[in-house]
Amino acid sequence: MKGYEITFFTQQDRLHGMIQMAEWLLLTARDLGIRGATIVTGSEGYGHNRHIHSARFFELADNPQEIVMILSEKESNLMFDHLKNEGVQLFYVKKAVEFGMLGA
Repeated sequence: MKGYEITFFTQQDRLHGMIQMAEWLLLTARDLGIRGATIVTGSEGYGHNRHIHSARFFELADNPQEIVMILSEKESNLMFDHLKNEGVQLFYVKKAVEFGMLGA
């Protein structure tokens, strides 16, 4: 099947309403019927403002996070329409991919 790998970038202390942005994206994907999403927490990184975000021993709120999804074109359109309607501002990468399942 042809589709997209979409990775959203955020950090652990970023919220959408009263919930962490990464968790909100995960729950939103599930509620929209998307087959799966994964949150990946990084140890260190920086973004457009060039500020270093990292996991410190006492302060984990600044951890960089990626939310990765594999979507069909229809699911991708559904997700991005929903994000626009919610007014979400996020950096993302969208790559064309082929995906499927092996085995029974």
